Amino acid sequence: MKSLPWLIIFLFLSMYHCAAQSLALSHLSLSKPNFGNARFAYQHFELPKDSLHPKRLKTFAIVGSALYATTLTGLYFLWYQDGLEPQFRFANDNADWQQMDKVGHFYSTFHFSSATAEAFKWAGLKERKAMFWGALTGMAVMLPIEIFDGFSADYGASWGDLLANTSGAAFLYGQHLLWNEVRIHPKFSFHRTEFAALRPSLLGKNLQEEILKDYNGQTYWLSFDMAKFLPQTRFPKWLNVAVGYGAEGMTYANPTENRVLGGNRAYRQFYLAPDFNIMAIPARRKFFKVLRFVANLIKIPSPALEYNNTGKLRFHFLYF
Repeated sequence: MKSLPWLIIFLFLSMYHCAAQSLALSHLSLSKPNFGNARFAYQHFELPKDSLHPKRLKTFAIVGSALYATTLTGLYFLWYQDGLEPQFRFANDNADWQQMDKVGHFYSTFHFSSATAEAFKWAGLKERKAMFWGALTGMAVMLPIEIFDGFSADYGASWGDLLANTSGAAFLYGQHLLWNEVRIHPKFSFHRTEFAALRPSLLGKNLQEEILKDYNGQTYWLSFDMAKFLPQTRFPKWLNVAVGYGAEGMTYANPTENRVLGGNRAYRQFYLAPDFNIMAIPARRKFFKVLRFVANLIKIPSPALEYNNTGKLRFHFLYF
């Protein structure tokens, strides 16, 4: 499937619509069924009406619906207009691109869920419920992408994508269940490679396109907030430890086609690097909180140690 870092923009725009829909559902009073002696606690669905802000809910509904419709329309004309078929289908693309696209789904859903959860908190929900609805909304918003793909002649809906979406949302909610906060932050970085020039129509013709399309230059990270894991030590709050995943040698999605037609053998890369903990920077004003949130999507360049499955160990003085 297509590269997904650009989808973060789409996700932020569509956030308001999905938040409004979920908040509206929270007004429904769900009864508790009784199956014998089993008792079900629907604590996540019992949202008190007086915890919501009607004006903010109205803002979600009006602004979000317009933005959601606009971005879905733009997505249709950008990717799918000339390639839709009448019959929905699934395609197994789990072996493609060394699973870099699946990691992109995980990353995008995590951050959309996080942004939506913050919106729920702004609208009056408590922390745990906001995270639950944020994660649920993150998965729901990704569904139109798979629906479009299912009708596309070039792609097809993917169970692997759906699993990656679910994993990204669960990674956010699970951390709040364990620690009541996020301690492991997914991040993204990019560097240019020579592979884009071999197939510019697929991997990008310029820097902007390459960032979105060239999986060879993309690296996804998990940045660990070590100070929170080691509260009894004096570990610097500004310093995280990050592990990364990338892949190179890809000009075709399928490994066999990449080897036969492209003459390349793709290989995986694993990284270990220090990372700057942007979330440790104090921010009181909303503008700076938003700026900090957006900056935390990106892994800042730093020295890095790379091991790849060709058996090579490399040190990068400054890795992007």
